[in-house]
Amino acid sequence: MDITQLLTEGDLQAALKEVQQQIRSNPAEAKHRILLFQIQVLLGQWDKARTQLDVLKDLDDSARFMVQTYQQVLLCEGIRKDVFAGKRAPLIFGEPDPWIALLLEALYLDADGKHAEAAKLRVDALEQAPTSGGRIDEQPFAWIADADNRIGPMLEVIVNGQYYWVPFQRLKQINLMAPADLRDFAWAPAEFIWVNGGEAMGFIPSRYSGSEDSSDGAIQLARKTEWRQVFDDTYYGLGQRMLITDQNDYSLLDIRQIQFAGEGE
Repeated sequence: MDITQLLTEGDLQAALKEVQQQIRSNPAEAKHRILLFQIQVLLGQWDKARTQLDVLKDLDDSARFMVQTYQQVLLCEGIRKDVFAGKRAPLIFGEPDPWIALLLEALYLDADGKHAEAAKLRVDALEQAPTSGGRIDEQPFAWIADADNRIGPMLEVIVNGQYYWVPFQRLKQINLMAPADLRDFAWAPAEFIWVNGGEAMGFIPSRYSGSEDSSDGAIQLARKTEWRQVFDDTYYGLGQRMLITDQNDYSLLDIRQIQFAGEGE
């Protein structure tokens, strides 16, 4: 069956087998290996995806920038997995305010199955966290948060080969590119403008951590979001990242721009 049709149907395993067959028939064709890399990414086969990048580096000089970029991004996925497993802390962009320490401690407690204690700490963190108003694609909001309770008023980003949690208060604007390749359903390319005037290109993970392990192709391809309740009001996301405001809920990949209001605006 045609790979495009298999991907449309969300059958990543069948698409994987088909592209592997194409590579066996024509191992020097770079476009097949780029597609294999992207499918392996969506399936969470990080080591195999990294191997394909190594092959591409030697096979196609024009792919070197892509290879360098995504080699770093793949390393960040290992760190990201450890963060949500409670094994390490993420890098924090800017000064780590006290409420952030509470949010991270709640994450460690959740990873240890202590959801009631985590929920209490998270309430304390959210009471202390500043609200960030602004506009999503010209729709105003008074506050914004990730819909996954573990993340809340923070944003997961990958910038300069490093994995960060960024408080929304540190951001002035985010410009998101529309998905153009399969890999964008794992990592959405974005331009970040910080409140200090700096700018950076990077990525926002399109999917919640662990989505790659789902048996549902729609989750792996970030075509839907599902929620797992682990405690009263504590929900973990799978599939496409969702942002919530006081006005609406937004799928990350539908957003093109988020503008944040400065103090006094």
